[in-house]
Amino acid sequence: MANAMLLPVLISFLVLPFSALALTQDFCVADLSCSDTPAGYPCKTGVGAGDFYYHGLAAAGNTSNLIKAAVTPAFVGQFPGVNGLGISAARLDIAVGGVVPLHTHPAASELLFVTEGTILAGFISSSSNTVYTKTLYKGDIMVFPQGLLHYQYNGGGSAAVALVAFSGPNPGLQITDYALFANNLPSAVVEKVTFLDDAQVKKLKSVLGGSD
Repeated sequence: MANAMLLPVLISFLVLPFSALALTQDFCVADLSCSDTPAGYPCKTGVGAGDFYYHGLAAAGNTSNLIKAAVTPAFVGQFPGVNGLGISAARLDIAVGGVVPLHTHPAASELLFVTEGTILAGFISSSSNTVYTKTLYKGDIMVFPQGLLHYQYNGGGSAAVALVAFSGPNPGLQITDYALFANNLPSAVVEKVTFLDDAQVKKLKSVLGGSD
């Protein structure tokens, strides 16, 4: 009985030193010359104030593309100071009629703050396929839980802009349409998994740059 009672105490003494190390390290600016790991980038030496500053979201993104939208990231790859801090950001520009198609961020939840225009946004739950959608105006915010399919669409009469915060330094991005049709997965397989016919699949592959 005494040994059983001592075990949690011993484990606590083993864990506490590692916890203390984590608490006493103020930051770990990413060394982008090294490879990323599940725990983040290694810390670089010679840190300066510039490592905690990023101007990349000041300019509008180029919306002259198929979806009429642009996402300008401030992830760890662009903003090394967020390494290990559990945060990152982005700027979203959507022209009139533009859309960010259904997509997911596998490694972070998203908080979207509309600064200009009107954005129709929503996400789909994984448990019941319930759709949660809302029209957002300047000053509104909406949260999109980690890993869930979501979208943004500009149905207004002027360009829309939003600032986005993520709960991780490298949230990742997978756009469903591109995952299905912008690759070399055989059309016959895509037809089976999407219930689309051959002509539809080949048309989408042609539009999005996939191959048969």
